[in-house]
Amino acid sequence: MEEKKLVLSAKKFKADSTTIISARVPTELIKRIEDLAKRTNRNRNEMVQILLTYAVDNAVVEEDK
Repeated sequence: MEEKKLVLSAKKFKADSTTIISARVPTELIKRIEDLAKRTNRNRNEMVQILLTYAVDNAVVEEDK
């Protein structure tokens, strides 16, 4: 599968409606997300929304063979 990169700019992300979720996330991953958020002038919540949207939009389910 071709590797895709998510290119981020300093533009703000806005969602129409939201739902609160809770997830256990490794500390190192949170640090990486916070670093991306800081470098793109976003808060952590916005960054998580962008990354989750990208992951879901680019996910591929492989059928059992």
